[in-house]
Amino acid sequence: MALPIVAVVGRPNVGKSTLVNRIAQAQDAIVHEMRGVTRDRSYHEAEWNGIHFTLIDTGGIEMSDDDAFQGSIRKQAFMGAEEADVVVFLVDGRTGIVPDDVEVARILKRGKAPVLLAVNKLDTPGVEDPIWEFYQLGLGDPFPVSAVHGNGTGDLLDAVVDHLRGIEHEEPEPDDAINVAIIGRPNAGKSSLTNRLIGQDRSIVSDVAGTTRDAIDTVVEHEGKRYRIVDTAGLRRKSQIDEDVEYYGFVRAMRAIDRADVALLVIDATLGLTDQDQRVAGYAAERNCAIVVLLNKRDAVESGEVLEDLRDRIGDRMMFVGFAPVISISALTGKGVSRIWGAVDTAFENYSKRVSTSKLNIWLEGLREFGHTVTKGKKVLRLKYATQTRTCPPEFTFFCNHPEIVNDNFERYLENRLRQEFDFAGTPIRLKFKRRD
Repeated sequence: MALPIVAVVGRPNVGKSTLVNRIAQAQDAIVHEMRGVTRDRSYHEAEWNGIHFTLIDTGGIEMSDDDAFQGSIRKQAFMGAEEADVVVFLVDGRTGIVPDDVEVARILKRGKAPVLLAVNKLDTPGVEDPIWEFYQLGLGDPFPVSAVHGNGTGDLLDAVVDHLRGIEHEEPEPDDAINVAIIGRPNAGKSSLTNRLIGQDRSIVSDVAGTTRDAIDTVVEHEGKRYRIVDTAGLRRKSQIDEDVEYYGFVRAMRAIDRADVALLVIDATLGLTDQDQRVAGYAAERNCAIVVLLNKRDAVESGEVLEDLRDRIGDRMMFVGFAPVISISALTGKGVSRIWGAVDTAFENYSKRVSTSKLNIWLEGLREFGHTVTKGKKVLRLKYATQTRTCPPEFTFFCNHPEIVNDNFERYLENRLRQEFDFAGTPIRLKFKRRD
């Protein structure tokens, strides 16, 4: 059984993300003075007085459609409220009631979940005069809070968990999900792929580059295995990031890669391989993720020859992730998407694989008989012993007589032979060399 859900909803810029960060005791939700920073709904785990629950941060609700994204944002916010066990309706105590507050309150009262009204930005304790006008929303006693300073949030959470105590819930299950980050440059089709993989419209999909700003987690189950799918903001070079908000989205995306087991690198096949694609692949490689490369929008590519040419270019220009399998898909039609699950399973299996020391040294003995080594002056490299020193990704330590003369060519040679022998498709390999006389 899933944890109970608490959704935080309200107009733009009333402090929803700040309140979410305060309750979750994290900085996962992007906070900025600009309106409309939160677009998709994002999920965070929280706890109060021993009650664990899932907290949903939603986009700001505006009833007009002046913004190109407002309709989708509003839909996402109300979807979050519909799936919640308790709704926290946050309003701005400084500006007072506005027409959108009245309309949102009217819609929320029709829902099945209890609604708690919180009046934010009351930063001076004991000064509660601004809350009285909010009684006319018909949602009961308002809770005066300051999301920035934390004033009043304890009373609000007490009321939240009082409602949750009557709901059956479990302690969080052991986290056995495979972390899968969907990465790529802006407008490559990441959100469309996310929605295809999880089977519902969980992320806002748009043809405007940069729609996704937060990294959004969704745990799904496929054929008995659990996966945490993270749709990240499109990654650009830092020098090309103008808005502060987009930079924060970049930071969240990098954090998502940091905790990913497998990164799905989405490339727009209609545009071919770009410098941005190579940079994004570099980010994942630097953070030691297992990687699967996805050539998206295959339905819009002129011919199979174009895809084959693109595969060749990837092999030539992205040799640093040459271990990654390449799959052509269409997130729009679903063609080829089912193959992703098997590729993720294989990549993760190899990413977490451990090779016994005895097998490694039998392999090393055969390698010594082959005779290929490194020399420098009178020094001749001799590999004496090997062992695997970590997983995720696999790391191997070679004990030898002259580790200082090991060069890049010899490292690539060893890596290729390891891959031939033990099949590490999809995962990077790290090699270390230590002296042993």
